[in-house]
Amino acid sequence: MQERDILHEITPLSDNDCFYIVERNKTEFTFPLHRHFEYELNYVENAAGARRIVGDSVEVVGNYDLVLITGHELEHVWENHNCSSGQIREITIQFSPSLFPEELLNKNPFKSIKMMFEKAQKGLAFSLNTITSVRPFLNSLPHEKQSFFALIHFLILLHELSQSDDSHTLASNSFALAETNLESRRVKKVHDYIMAHYTEEIRLPQIASLAGMSEASFSRFFKLRTGKCFTDYLIDIRLGSAIRLLVNSEQTISEICFNSGFNNISNFNRIFKKWKNCTPKEFRDNYHKTKSIV
Repeated sequence: MQERDILHEITPLSDNDCFYIVERNKTEFTFPLHRHFEYELNYVENAAGARRIVGDSVEVVGNYDLVLITGHELEHVWENHNCSSGQIREITIQFSPSLFPEELLNKNPFKSIKMMFEKAQKGLAFSLNTITSVRPFLNSLPHEKQSFFALIHFLILLHELSQSDDSHTLASNSFALAETNLESRRVKKVHDYIMAHYTEEIRLPQIASLAGMSEASFSRFFKLRTGKCFTDYLIDIRLGSAIRLLVNSEQTISEICFNSGFNNISNFNRIFKKWKNCTPKEFRDNYHKTKSIV
């Protein structure tokens, strides 16, 4: 599958619009794999057995599904899969990132929304309990005639979602190109070096030296800042590269192994299966089967 096969959706939003909302009742999912610049909140009901794909995340959904996607150009699609319902209902809300400038998100009332947007760079799926609590807002929002009150209700909806403590992210860090926690200049320096050299051999002593720290001090510091040990962080970036090549190129598994920084094919297969619960070949075959490509 080539990168150009993914539809780039042009949304109807203009510079004067706050958000775009559409409610659909349909018998099947027909829209292809796509991506767009705008943020999107997508709600689906009566679609048990449908398959939701966000980046490299593939999940079968229940009767209710609600996902927020803020990752720029993060590909996604909902497919029929095993859904036999003829009464699917879908509400899609799209809005520009500029609706929430950084100056606004840094204000105290918006901090939880800012954190939610950051998590949703990888796609954020909400639990059934959260969906149940916000469903009245979702049901009423498409029918609000006054744009000002529609915006107020939308802000309340986002605030309520940002209070959820049982949502889960979807795509992997590297696939979603999500911004890593880089407050520390040292971590940013290490991150930038890894991104430039992950296809080469990288060892802890050289990275610790790059950060101007001992190996032990750097390991503790890096785990505290990123939530991962250095080895897992490096593997995550290399796997993200491998996954993109599996999805978007015709390279062989062996070529992908070495082009992503792994030093031998057996080690690559072992690590990939441990982290993704399938082999690289199985992942590629399954991913291609699930796509509707334009």
